[in-house]
Amino acid sequence: MKRYAIAIIGALGIAVSGAAFAGEDGHHGAVHWGYEGEGAPFLWGSLKEEFATCGEGKRQSPIDISSVIVTELPAIQVDYKATPLEILNNGHAVQVNYGAGSRMTVGGKTYELLQFHFHAPSEHTIGGKYYPMVAHLVHKAGDGSLGVIGVMMKEGAENALIKTLWDHLPAEAGQKESVADVSINAADLLPSDGTYFNYSGSLTTPPCTEGVNWMVLAAPVSVSAEQIKQYTDVLSGTNRPVQPLNGRIIRLSN
Repeated sequence: MKRYAIAIIGALGIAVSGAAFAGEDGHHGAVHWGYEGEGAPFLWGSLKEEFATCGEGKRQSPIDISSVIVTELPAIQVDYKATPLEILNNGHAVQVNYGAGSRMTVGGKTYELLQFHFHAPSEHTIGGKYYPMVAHLVHKAGDGSLGVIGVMMKEGAENALIKTLWDHLPAEAGQKESVADVSINAADLLPSDGTYFNYSGSLTTPPCTEGVNWMVLAAPVSVSAEQIKQYTDVLSGTNRPVQPLNGRIIRLSN
């Protein structure tokens, strides 16, 4: 499966260097923010003092992943448990809240899974190209630092987990569905290939806090055209534009 991820990278024209291949969650503030008009992303930094990093930060997300260094990176180890479904529409994204006890460990550091949510189209681009959707799995470590796994979503076969979620998709902002007799497991959202891009970035929504450990998986998962439409009929254009790299290095696991 790793060859599949590398094929994607090559097809998208990403420049690579280094070792050989062989070898957000934001919260609503008092000031409205959004993706267009007076609350558009380029204005976030001026909307509220707490949002200043959105405009002044030098390590912001998302970014375009176009030039990477291939190197040894620790594998992402996930230990996700099934959790009762709690899905909400917060007006900016559809978010699935996760029960305690599910974790990710990478490089000897353990993070607890808090929630995952969706954007359409994707926020990060790979080789300048967007995917129709993306899922962001947001984790928090004991020291308060955040680690986010990005899962790109391409049009293809129907996705079983997404079908379960969309059966309870909240259509209105502020609406939440808690379904005690339906359990989901975030592990079902991940591709079998764990190859990933890694860099230091930020939350992609206000307050745009920096120091986020980003792990964007190279291999996408499939969702059907109908599943994409179901989501975009509720929320679309909910992606922050890509931000300057400012000299940061993007690493790709080999």
